[in-house]
Amino acid sequence: MKKTAKIIIAAVLIIILAAGGYLVNMFGVLREGNSSLYSVKGVAADSESTLKDKTGIFLGSSVTYGFGSLGVSFPDYLEKTDGITAVKEAVSGTTLVDNGRKSYVARMKTIDTEIKADFFMCQLSTNDATKNLPLGEISDSFDMADFDTSTVTGAAEYIIAYAKETWNCPVIFYTQAKYDSEPYALMVERLLMLQKKWNITLIDLWNNEKINSITDAERKLYLVDHIHPTKAGYIEWWLPEIRKVLSEAVTER
Repeated sequence: MKKTAKIIIAAVLIIILAAGGYLVNMFGVLREGNSSLYSVKGVAADSESTLKDKTGIFLGSSVTYGFGSLGVSFPDYLEKTDGITAVKEAVSGTTLVDNGRKSYVARMKTIDTEIKADFFMCQLSTNDATKNLPLGEISDSFDMADFDTSTVTGAAEYIIAYAKETWNCPVIFYTQAKYDSEPYALMVERLLMLQKKWNITLIDLWNNEKINSITDAERKLYLVDHIHPTKAGYIEWWLPEIRKVLSEAVTER
């Protein structure tokens, strides 16, 4: 029995260590791209930023939250680089499709309607693609009551309409950088169509040649998997493009 018990204990320890190693790798704890070199504190502030003192609402899931970067993502860096106030409503694993209390639509309604927002930014979630949720169709209407929020398209239209009506500010969507997903590619195509209908700003990382032409070495530094950036990924890879488009959108208001 003693020998059997030792074997069992050893097996359990191996499983625990393996699981721990997996989780450490998944969250990017020991990744070079999440080292202190890329901390928010180490980022220089731009005293001439046109975004200074602006308030932005950020709605999203894991990429907005910072799943692969220890809970730090580009809104946190924008607070330092550009002096904005970021209202970050991000929960990993959630979808645009309104399928529960943690969906984008449901959580958006919990955000303070009295916030004096200068812009509203929403992530085109990869979770809708991963879960193969229905894409839906673009409505002929601009009335929130007419949108089918059980579909990606309907939910996106609802979010746009609600944000415009509630905060009366520029609405900005951003996409994921390109990865292997046909459903997400279709979502990006649909968002390009919604951009024309609603006259919203789109930070299209999916179709951005510069964003998607990184080397294998850069990819290793910038990503913990095929979707989630590290801190280095946000700072060096995404942030310059996000700041450029965001500044233009807010300045043109």
